[in-house]
Amino acid sequence: MLQQLPALVVLLAVLLQFGTMFAVGHARGKYGIKAPATTGHPAFERAYRVQANTLEAVLMFLPTLWLAVHYGFAGWAGIAGLLWIAGRVWYALAYLGDASRRGGGYMVGMLAWAAVLVMAAIGVGRALLTG
Repeated sequence: MLQQLPALVVLLAVLLQFGTMFAVGHARGKYGIKAPATTGHPAFERAYRVQANTLEAVLMFLPTLWLAVHYGFAGWAGIAGLLWIAGRVWYALAYLGDASRRGGGYMVGMLAWAAVLVMAAIGVGRALLTG
């Protein structure tokens, strides 16, 4: 089962990204922010930043996750990935409510990503040395 966790994490990351996209669209309608505007009501701006920040984080996280998986850390990377998802959800919900409360979720997500990055670096390094 642990070997399948990274695939579940990827699906959850896609759903998270969809959720942030939905939040922006909903806020656009609710506050009358017409595309291509990216400013307006503070609640819309928070939703927009959550989506952009999540996209930035996903772009760093997913390749790192799959490197860790490919180089022998599937179970541990999957566990760290679930923590990353939890941290990013915490971050998003906190940011949507009050931007000053996003720090805890951010830290959980970053620490989980750092763990996956270390696994990927160890795996790649080991492959380069023995390869």
